[in-house]
Amino acid sequence: MHFSLMRCKNADAASPEPEKGVAFLEQYRDKCGMTDHALDTLSRLLDTAHACGADAADAVMFETVDASASQRMGKPEGIERSENRALGLRAFVGQRQAIVSATDTNALAELAERAVAMARAAPADPDGTLAPESLIARAIPNLDLFDGDEPDIEWLAGQCRQAEEAALSAEGITNSEGAEAHYSQSRVSLAIAAGRDMRFAHSYQASHFSVSVSVLAGTGTSMQRDYDFTSARHRRDLADAAGVGLNASRRALARLNPRKAATCRVPVVFDPRISRGLLNVLAGSISGTSIARGSSFLKDALHRQIFSKNVMIIDDPHIKGALGSRPFDGEGVKNGRRAIVENGVLTTWLLDMRSANKLKMTTTGHATRGIASPPSPSSSNLYMENGALSPAALMKDISGLYVTETFGMGINTTTGDYSQGAAGFWIENGELSYPVAEITIAGHLSDMFKTITPANDLAFRYATNAPTLRVDAMTVAGA
Repeated sequence: MHFSLMRCKNADAASPEPEKGVAFLEQYRDKCGMTDHALDTLSRLLDTAHACGADAADAVMFETVDASASQRMGKPEGIERSENRALGLRAFVGQRQAIVSATDTNALAELAERAVAMARAAPADPDGTLAPESLIARAIPNLDLFDGDEPDIEWLAGQCRQAEEAALSAEGITNSEGAEAHYSQSRVSLAIAAGRDMRFAHSYQASHFSVSVSVLAGTGTSMQRDYDFTSARHRRDLADAAGVGLNASRRALARLNPRKAATCRVPVVFDPRISRGLLNVLAGSISGTSIARGSSFLKDALHRQIFSKNVMIIDDPHIKGALGSRPFDGEGVKNGRRAIVENGVLTTWLLDMRSANKLKMTTTGHATRGIASPPSPSSSNLYMENGALSPAALMKDISGLYVTETFGMGINTTTGDYSQGAAGFWIENGELSYPVAEITIAGHLSDMFKTITPANDLAFRYATNAPTLRVDAMTVAGA
């Protein structure tokens, strides 16, 4: 649909003149005394949208720096660095709303005009609202997410070299898919106004370092691949790059000469690199968007026991230095630690304002957003708490499958059906005996959840984390 844009009244006056353009933010500064160039820009944008006829608006800006180096078989493959800035505006006219985005922060008037014009032409959406004043975050925690010591390219290249050289030094490693070192920093700024009332204006910074390497063991058609990585908010928290390389080589060598398993129904143990995927499936299945549409197999499971009584699943956006942390949600709502599953009972959906309004509930502070789409609910630092047993004790009394890799698109969160290609190791009398490949594991998520037993080896390597998990019975389809 094409929109012919007309110059809004006072738009030219609102945008270029700072003393008028920061009117909203000045009100806010009277309360909190803060100053910020990105928030100044967002404030001018909101002020302009109001002058164009918006009843309310929110705006977000993402400023990012990315740098990376990569190599393969000892030869540099790439060096990259980029800096980007982008912003998005959501304008409300009555119960109608529209979102526009741009990378040119000097074209605020045009952006505001476009958003208001589109909102006037959009269908009414009574569920899409700003968060009420009572839910807005006021005390913004310092979560120690930012390391501003940007590494130079030589350091990044050195991390690649150390990781790949260590991996290739292991006897039996015959090829490399490459090593990469990456650094990024971002600044997220959010401002919200209702009428001429500035409800929220805050920014936070975050950084991310990572080193990864992937290698192959063996020769010809019997080659096997595996990888390892380290990832952290702060450079000081990265694991040693050479150690990452050695771990990758050990994993690849352990997978050589796999067998096929006979079709059977046995206990299945998920390695922590894979077990976290079950929590991601849970998060998607309890997203307010899916629940409001009635498209989740858990749509009737709220306040019901869906795991065994020893299972606790937490979402905590305020873990210091963690990869999924954020001081407030994408709608400026106060967030905090929440037990998603408590003693096996599902306690909540993951809600943003729109899904909460549809379900006649209150947002849980799980909104996330980009620049070109409305907010949607998502977990932050989601994890399953440790169980009582070590991984060895968890496997001690079983013969079955230990899964280290899954692939395929066989998870249906509408029906709960689960089917994935897999590889790993066969467990005999509680011990990992030999590698297996070319198999499929299948079950129903409801049955899997009810029989999950967690080990005690939880480690925070991702935004979503789980310890080693045992599912009492699944179908393994092989030869």
